[in-house]
Amino acid sequence: MLDRVLRFVITILMAIVGLMLMRMASPLVTLLIGAEFSQMGIFGMTLTNILSVLFGAILGGALGFYSSPWMIKKLISFSVWVEAQLNKMPIHDVITGAIGLAIGLIIANLLGAAFSSLPIVGNYVPVIFSIVLGYLGMHITLQKRDEIASMMAGLVALFTRLVREIPRERDKEKDKDKQKKSDKSKYKLLDTSVIIDGRIADICKSGFIEGTLLIPVFVLEELQHIADSADLLKRNRGRRGLDVLNRIQKEFEMFVEIDERDFEDVSEVDSKLIKLAQVVQGKIITNDYNLNKVAELQGVPVLNINELSNAVKPVVIPGEDMIVCVVKDGKEFGQGVAYLDDGTMIVVEGGKKFMGETIEVVVTSVLQTAAGRMIFAKPKTAVEKGA
Repeated sequence: MLDRVLRFVITILMAIVGLMLMRMASPLVTLLIGAEFSQMGIFGMTLTNILSVLFGAILGGALGFYSSPWMIKKLISFSVWVEAQLNKMPIHDVITGAIGLAIGLIIANLLGAAFSSLPIVGNYVPVIFSIVLGYLGMHITLQKRDEIASMMAGLVALFTRLVREIPRERDKEKDKDKQKKSDKSKYKLLDTSVIIDGRIADICKSGFIEGTLLIPVFVLEELQHIADSADLLKRNRGRRGLDVLNRIQKEFEMFVEIDERDFEDVSEVDSKLIKLAQVVQGKIITNDYNLNKVAELQGVPVLNINELSNAVKPVVIPGEDMIVCVVKDGKEFGQGVAYLDDGTMIVVEGGKKFMGETIEVVVTSVLQTAAGRMIFAKPKTAVEKGA
């Protein structure tokens, strides 16, 4: 079946070739049959053209029909030879050669278009360029296939890395944005006492507090009332609180927000603070013992500055020696009271007689409370005598 199809195609092609050739030779036919006879025609075609077309088509078709078995045989032999050569070549050589051939033909087409306007040879230059440059492109790429393979591998690796890095960078940016949003959403509400205390500024400076510091408007109003008080001590405390807030907002990299919500149905500032913390799902920072307990009963997390201060104080164990200065009487008979540099109170049993003196004491016990830590000690001399 394939042989018949190929024979038919070859016959048609040869008939077309013969037709075109004889049409080009129509002037010669005109001379042979005479000019007067050649003027006769039909459908706008002269007799010369009709005879040339018929003769060329019949001659070309007959030549193609009888020569097609030989041409098909040669075509099959050529295809088998090409197939055998391609089977011997590695697949990457075949691909490289095809790429080189394509590049050569593209360049030949560009150059051929520039020379196609030349007289006589203009129609044949593109064919010559296609043959020469197609062969050169295929030959050069096969010779340089190792370098081309390494270059392609590098480009593929670079492209793969870029494809992988772009989503990673996007994910990192998204994570940073989420982290910023989550940090901002972790509200820490400041109450009046902790603002006036002032230690919150140093804690913010150390970087131990994350998230957003939320200052309720009713806390600011209370600070303003304290700052405008007729009592000098209260006025100084209120102004100090305002200075602390100003320092936190300007000097440290903290998110500070003023919340305008006010609960008119609640009169106490501490109750408003607890209610606002429940609304924003934040934590209250305070040093007020009573507010601490009430907030915990209502399920609001509390960060107590005093508890933090106690946690970072040096650990003292019973039996440890210390040097202290007794500054005042204790509540019990014969007791003296001394203080460490961090404000921790030391109750010295029998220390009243050493009032105003610096003595060496031995720690007997340590009492830890929510309000602070208290150390009980005895003079070392008394301990040595008892031993």
